Amino acid sequence: MCRLFIGADPTLWVSSSRSLRIDGMVTSIRLENGFWTLLEEIAQRDGMQLPQMLTKLYHESIDAGHDLGNFTSFLRVCALRYLSLQLSQDIPADVRVPIASLDAAQILAREKKGWH
Repeated sequence: MCRLFIGADPTLWVSSSRSLRIDGMVTSIRLENGFWTLLEEIAQRDGMQLPQMLTKLYHESIDAGHDLGNFTSFLRVCALRYLSLQLSQDIPADVRVPIASLDAAQILAREKKGWH
């Protein structure tokens, strides 16, 4: 089992920082390269550049009343959730299908049903 993980390309877990300007404030986000790759794929699905998508995620999270004290952790969870929703086929594997075109309310309702 472990060989599947330890035999992976080690550059996946190397961290790198990227600077981002949100509401005029410059912030630096440090993530492992594997997470950056997933977040870039998510952004590209909806025709956005990564900084544009990260800013959008930040604003929509704040508007929803979430406390983003650790934005980096939030982004890791977003990347993992993306993969999980692909496995459940709620997000098509075809990266040409924009995430914004999916029925988020229906997906969330279906998930909530499964939690009980």
